[in-house]
Amino acid sequence: MALLEPEILNKLDLLDVQSRRVFLGRVKGDKRSKRRGTSVEFADYRDYSPGDEPRFIDWNAYARLDRLFVKLFVEEEDLYFHVLLDCSQSMDFGGPRKFDLARRLSAALGYIGLVNQNRVSVTAFSGDASKVFPLTRGRAGARRLFDFLEELEPSGQTNLLGAGRRFCLQQRNRGIALVISDFLDPAGYDDALGALLGRRYEVYALQILAPEEIAPPFRGDFRLVDSETGDETEVSVTSELLEHYAANLAEFQAALRQFCVSRGIQHMSVTSDADLEDLVLRRFREMGIVT
Repeated sequence: MALLEPEILNKLDLLDVQSRRVFLGRVKGDKRSKRRGTSVEFADYRDYSPGDEPRFIDWNAYARLDRLFVKLFVEEEDLYFHVLLDCSQSMDFGGPRKFDLARRLSAALGYIGLVNQNRVSVTAFSGDASKVFPLTRGRAGARRLFDFLEELEPSGQTNLLGAGRRFCLQQRNRGIALVISDFLDPAGYDDALGALLGRRYEVYALQILAPEEIAPPFRGDFRLVDSETGDETEVSVTSELLEHYAANLAEFQAALRQFCVSRGIQHMSVTSDADLEDLVLRRFREMGIVT
């Protein structure tokens, strides 16, 4: 199945990625900044100060008020939109797979960014390695983005901190950094997200879990194998054990949510069977990442 159906692409054409903060672009772009610049859209006035550019003086206001005012304009700048996509083996789990939704969301958001002339990159990470779709701008890059994502498959162990550090070293352009992962890293997520915040990215955390992880449909005796490490353990799945598991999972999700909220990170948790169109057109709008 194609990553994104034509009817979905038509709806994505009506959206744009938005930032809650101001970032400095290297060249003029299409993203309205809160800084006052020199584009064509008028924003406000301020009193003239010696050294101000004379061509921005409002002579009509001077004629009426006998005071010099300088026109201020909204400046338009590039927005850099980075997706960090978890490609570890744990993302291969679920029906449908967590990775399938993660990849389609990366395609949808990347497409929105590209068609609106934002600069888009995708970093697919697992273990100690990353594959990178380099910063690209314009609708023409969408096909290359889709080809890049279609070639990815989950493998290796989760290493959020390593991925975050490599990303910060490779990408020098501040902007939005969206992390798509199940966040099931034994080493935790705190330092990884903290590394992005430390480099002053506007961070979003999207957690994807499989329905079978939320409510395991298992009863009886099993040998469980860790998909990333190969470690095995034998368990007897009882109602009591499932209650204990549900409590631990709820605690884990609450801790991730609280960590994000306390640090100004926008957070959302979804299941791998969530409807892509509803996520992008409704929930991502509510989250504030698209408009």
